Amino acid sequence: MFTFPSFRDVVAGLSVALILVPQAIAYADLAGLPPAQGLFAATLPLIIAAIFGSSPWLQTGPVAMTSILTLGALSAISAPFTAEYIGMAALLAFIVGLTRVLIGLVKAGHLVYLMSQPVLNGFTTAAALVILTTQAPAFFGVEAVSGNFFSRLLDVLLQPRLWSVPGMIFGSGALLVIIAGKRFHVLFPGILIAVVAGILLQSVYDCECKTVGSFPTDLPSFSWLLPWHRFGELLIPGIMIALVGFAEPAAIARTLAASSRRPWSASKEFIGQGAANIAAGVIGAFPVGGSFSRTMISHSAGATSRWSGALTGIMVLAFLPVANLMSTLPQPVLAAIIISAVYPLIKFGPLIQLTRTSRAQAMVAWATFLLTLILSPRIDLALLLGMGLGVVVHLWREMRINVSPSYTEHTLLLEPAGVLFFGSAQGLDETLVDELSKHPEAKELILDLRGLGRIDYTGALVIHRIALEAEQAGLAVKVIPGQPPQGERLLKRVFGNDSRRMLSV
Repeated sequence: MFTFPSFRDVVAGLSVALILVPQAIAYADLAGLPPAQGLFAATLPLIIAAIFGSSPWLQTGPVAMTSILTLGALSAISAPFTAEYIGMAALLAFIVGLTRVLIGLVKAGHLVYLMSQPVLNGFTTAAALVILTTQAPAFFGVEAVSGNFFSRLLDVLLQPRLWSVPGMIFGSGALLVIIAGKRFHVLFPGILIAVVAGILLQSVYDCECKTVGSFPTDLPSFSWLLPWHRFGELLIPGIMIALVGFAEPAAIARTLAASSRRPWSASKEFIGQGAANIAAGVIGAFPVGGSFSRTMISHSAGATSRWSGALTGIMVLAFLPVANLMSTLPQPVLAAIIISAVYPLIKFGPLIQLTRTSRAQAMVAWATFLLTLILSPRIDLALLLGMGLGVVVHLWREMRINVSPSYTEHTLLLEPAGVLFFGSAQGLDETLVDELSKHPEAKELILDLRGLGRIDYTGALVIHRIALEAEQAGLAVKVIPGQPPQGERLLKRVFGNDSRRMLSV
């Protein structure tokens, strides 16, 4: 049912648009793209996300994490700020969008939880540090260099004589205004004040530092002429961004929906965010995602419907013809905008706490952290390796099944607990052999499977083989199936004609 936007939706949309314009330019620079691509990403994608999304507050657009992932995926195969790079960024956005739409259509929104919390903790903190080192050259007024986190950091620290004092003053002042504004009130326009002040001061006192520079102010146009021959190269990075970039907006939208007692659908949000990225691709922008800070501003401003996000996109679209007003904005101010957005993501507390509670998971988190720093800017590869390490650790732990044996009056009772699958089934077999060697006088074997959470096909085959071998050794066998029902049905199919004799159902 169509409804007109409320006054609060207009206020929320305007509040977000005022900070989104400078953020869009800053995040485009972080992604290795011209300012125009950042502004394009802040227009039509927001309108499309509002049409297909689920949350009335979630604000879509350029975000820091998606921008650095874009830089990492593309900088290894093309030079930033070139026409080829811009085309591949648009194709990457299309792949991200297509992936999210497909996930949403098959209602597989739960896939976002495939990344364990330790992996996300290690990756997010390290990625934030990587982003800070990418902004350090602009903040200190030195030439940027390529390389990983450590080389960038050392290059800045070893060039103090080249630091631009006026640029540092501009950047530090902007950072203080933005941080103070956030602490004063979520709706305080600290970013807007820092940008306006930076432009005015630059016009009066030339800080002799780089500025945004002039750029085309045309409206975005539609085009399907993307570098489709690079699709295969960008597929894996696109899938990674589709999943990683959705984790934060999903958490935001879910939390706000719960606190407001309103419905929310992860799958529908996947479709909304996917459609937004497809739109970003066809207008020549780059991957977009949900923003925590802008979503909280929209929520605090009292937004009542998805109109707030659409109005933000419309307002940025209306700003494009005069966007060159930002051309004299000093680069240190842009760096301050990004730094203020990512420094809250640096959280060593959970990593340290994890070290005290789970050594295995702490190893996964810290390994992901170090890999992200070492492999930067290819942090997408670091995340992929971290996820793989998390799966390996999980399988290693699941391979150890706990079997409780007991022996009374010629009856051997085995009670396995955990998950019986192809990796852990051998443990049950070995325990039976050990116990039979201890009790050669045993006449009956009881396998109580009620402590198992799941049984796969290999596990069921092993149970059947154990039962047959025990019978051949002269033991009476009784198998007590457990839960869930799937395990009982699987055992009946595997045991076949032996079900009535061995299974106690």
